[in-house]
Amino acid sequence: MGYLVFRLYGAMASWGEIAVGEMRHSSNYPSKSAIVGLLGAALGLRREDDDAHMNLTNTYQQAVKVLSAGRLLKDYHTAQAPDSVGKFHYRTRRDEIVTGHERLGTVLSTREYYVDAQAVVAIRANEQAKWALTELQQALCKPKFHLYLGRKSCPLAAPLDPKTIEADGFLQALENYAVQPLLYSSPDKPIPEWMSETRWLPQDSLSRYYWEGNISDFAKDEGGFSKQQVQQLTRHDKPLSRQRWQFQQRKEYCWMNDANLAKEA
Repeated sequence: MGYLVFRLYGAMASWGEIAVGEMRHSSNYPSKSAIVGLLGAALGLRREDDDAHMNLTNTYQQAVKVLSAGRLLKDYHTAQAPDSVGKFHYRTRRDEIVTGHERLGTVLSTREYYVDAQAVVAIRANEQAKWALTELQQALCKPKFHLYLGRKSCPLAAPLDPKTIEADGFLQALENYAVQPLLYSSPDKPIPEWMSETRWLPQDSLSRYYWEGNISDFAKDEGGFSKQQVQQLTRHDKPLSRQRWQFQQRKEYCWMNDANLAKEA
């Protein structure tokens, strides 16, 4: 089966969880809504195109391998914005400040980010998928809209380097993807030791995998993978409507593989 595999890395990333009050929590690995939004932006989809977004949501399944969870960063965020006035829409930030200056109010929130987080994402499509994986690959290489990691303040800090891979399950697709170094080096200009990736961006010894579908979609009972070690999780990150900003629950599986224990065995 074919898979589209790409790398996500940024100085900061925010994978939104359920927002309660002034708290804006982030998970430590990419959400379904973030990946669908990333693909939609690459394709140039507008937020009001619900049918296209629903096709991306329902006909493509994803798996994530967390290379580095990163470090948690909290930001106490303040912003001024006017409240809504009937059917009037503020089209620009200038409209909010100038036209709505008499209705300005301060919005307070605590937002979470993850610093230097890196993950590999694998996508597969079913028969109802509107875009072939090669089309998604081309869109990620030449996106129509800006791509970011959960929030507009979190741009990509490295190329996605999307590849189409033939594999027997998500695990094989993720493991067969060669993650390129973040810093370019050559024999003439080697990277100094103090700048080496292993020093400032070490990979977690505990590899964590998350995927949609069934346990059998990930891998067979081979290569250290055991169904008895799999957990089932529920996450509230499946887009229901981009326009109304509504999401629904989604089931996914999690498997953790300790590389150190595997070496000792």
